[in-house]
Amino acid sequence: MNTESTNLNTRTGSGRGNKRLSHYILVLNCGSSSVKFKIIDLSTAATVLSGAITGIGEKSGEHSLKAASDETANMEKDPFPDYAAAFDAVRRDIDALLETFPELVIEAIGHRVVHGGAGFTEPVQLTAAVVEEIAALEHLAPQHLPGNLMGIRLCMKQFSNIPQVAVFDSAFHHSMPEYAYRYPVPERWFKEFGIRRYGFHGSSHQYVANKAAEMLAKPVAELNLITLHLGNGDSACAIRKGQSIDTSMGFTPLEGLMMGSRSGDLDASVPLYLQQKHGFSADEIARQLNFESGLQAICGSHDMREIVSRVEQSDPEATLALEMFVYHVRKYIGAYLLALGQVDALVFTGGIGEHAPLIRERCCEGIDQLGIALDQQKNLNIDDAAADISEKSSLIRVLVIATDEELQIAQEVSSLLGLNG
Repeated sequence: MNTESTNLNTRTGSGRGNKRLSHYILVLNCGSSSVKFKIIDLSTAATVLSGAITGIGEKSGEHSLKAASDETANMEKDPFPDYAAAFDAVRRDIDALLETFPELVIEAIGHRVVHGGAGFTEPVQLTAAVVEEIAALEHLAPQHLPGNLMGIRLCMKQFSNIPQVAVFDSAFHHSMPEYAYRYPVPERWFKEFGIRRYGFHGSSHQYVANKAAEMLAKPVAELNLITLHLGNGDSACAIRKGQSIDTSMGFTPLEGLMMGSRSGDLDASVPLYLQQKHGFSADEIARQLNFESGLQAICGSHDMREIVSRVEQSDPEATLALEMFVYHVRKYIGAYLLALGQVDALVFTGGIGEHAPLIRERCCEGIDQLGIALDQQKNLNIDDAAADISEKSSLIRVLVIATDEELQIAQEVSSLLGLNG
């Protein structure tokens, strides 16, 4: 890889000492076979450029790019044999933007990191030592952290003079009380092996909680909320006075709600039974629970749009999958209503939460007596990024809010580095 200085590398850093009308943050989300990025203007919260490279290491990959002026993303089919090739493409995308807008200066880079363990409870500026501390947690999220770390290391090498910050998906949930994050297992498991609930999707839950506060015209510190991030990965969160007190994902992102290809809650004896009685290896079980379970296992698809379409055609497998999915969500809504006692709003977000009115309807069906009443017409006609779809009589507001995890990460990076002034 060419590691010589790029436009991005030579046009950053100096801006932090001067007053600027805008602060631009590059946010990176690196997965096991993908790199997604956004450049965000914090003065307007607008995305200036966004892109994604998927299929890294596979025979064919996809490279999408969307500037603020584009109506749709430009898509190309390209092979990306490794992360180095993907980052070269990202660098070229960003350099092209900087050549077009020479006044634009990227002042920091924020990295989404899925798991921070018990030690990383807030964003942290990256150094070689911090990267090694994160690497020591790789066993906690073997499907996520290797990609996160690959992206961080390549980015720190290419853009060495730019402040870079890790923002952890699990950090928002470190406000959970011990009775919520501890599992009832031997104490040695907790103290020596770190077996406890960590929770994930923290940036999303935090972002929509703050947006809900704006909609309800109250400080988030005065609100009790149930937030539902429903997409390919799903999680619920109970938020009391702006802080997470419980969440459905646990030690890993496998626990909790039924998901696109993950099982969610499962009797812990099932993997032991499969190993002892049927000769399954730990790797086989992990693969099948993470990639071959959930909606995919029940009806052969993890795409909720396809599942809803099949339900409308009376497909029995799709109907069962949807019923199971909704049932699991409703169980967590009920549990968190009791955990919180008083609730101001139920918030739907994520790809399914934002775009599947049938799921929202089924999740709220028949629970008027609990204070949740959905307005059917509002539910079917959502035009804005944030909408109240509850009946006027509903004691608990039902909100749909488009999540923006990248913007949340950019704001946390800005706060840590003092770029808000």
